[in-house]
Amino acid sequence: MKITVVGAGNVGSTCANCIAQKELAKELIIVDIKDGLAEGKGLDMWQAAPINYYNTKVKGVTNDYTATAGSEVVVITSGLPRKPGMSRDDLIATNAGIVKSVTENVIAHSPNAIIIIVSNPLDVMTYAAYLTAKKASNKIFGMAGVLDTARYRAFLAEELDVSPKDIQALLMGGHGDTMVPLPRYTTVSGIPVTDLIDEDRLNAIIERTKFGGGELVNLMGTSAWYAPGAAAAQMVEAIVRDQKRIFPVCAYLNGEYGMKDIYLGVPVKLGKNGIEEIIEVKLNESEMAMLKDSAESVKSIMKVLDDMNIID
Repeated sequence: MKITVVGAGNVGSTCANCIAQKELAKELIIVDIKDGLAEGKGLDMWQAAPINYYNTKVKGVTNDYTATAGSEVVVITSGLPRKPGMSRDDLIATNAGIVKSVTENVIAHSPNAIIIIVSNPLDVMTYAAYLTAKKASNKIFGMAGVLDTARYRAFLAEELDVSPKDIQALLMGGHGDTMVPLPRYTTVSGIPVTDLIDEDRLNAIIERTKFGGGELVNLMGTSAWYAPGAAAAQMVEAIVRDQKRIFPVCAYLNGEYGMKDIYLGVPVKLGKNGIEEIIEVKLNESEMAMLKDSAESVKSIMKVLDDMNIID
């Protein structure tokens, strides 16, 4: 089993470290465009193997996709953060170009790989990879909901003073402030969360979750990496070990929830074939309205990419 992580920045290296420590692959390749960065991080992780007791051989390379040949799963974290004075369209154009180039290189050397996108803006970058790869959509999807639900569950665990292990939750929609948390599908060891917390406090936690990424940027001056990296690695684990885990994932909809030709966060079953099933949960009128609003927001960003004609 060979796994590749493209991007040796904070998120990519955290994801790679989690993959190595879980021993999900015999060989783990890290690719980056900066000379020496992936090589250094790969060597550092390999030197940690005798300490943390794992056998995964980690190797870093600079722009050498031949080293990734035959990868069964590829995680793409490449892209630039939005900088001061940079418009949303500028960010989309820049990162779409990066994701397009990376995806082309990945497909050229690992045509059967399952591809997980972590690059931002997440929903539209997953769409960009799908357009570029020209392969089945169940093999190309994005990491968003796993991270968003982790933040939601962490905030609830803190509020209720319980273990985060006992909290199950579901969010849908786009990644960011248009996400759709679903308190009706949130439980603590099977107990509805609405039985354990006041509505006002629950709504405050939901709002904090929507802007969870921004909160971390304000604190650190940069985007988060521990939770996003771990979230992507958890998705890799579900695929490699054929766990059939139910996760909220940025998936391509073709009629589900009454929507077509859109990448949007929905619950799916993840296994060795990638997305093995898109699960359609029953939404009430209010929840469906919020999901449609989120979808409209995502569609508008996808249209921006389409109008740029970056991808054939």
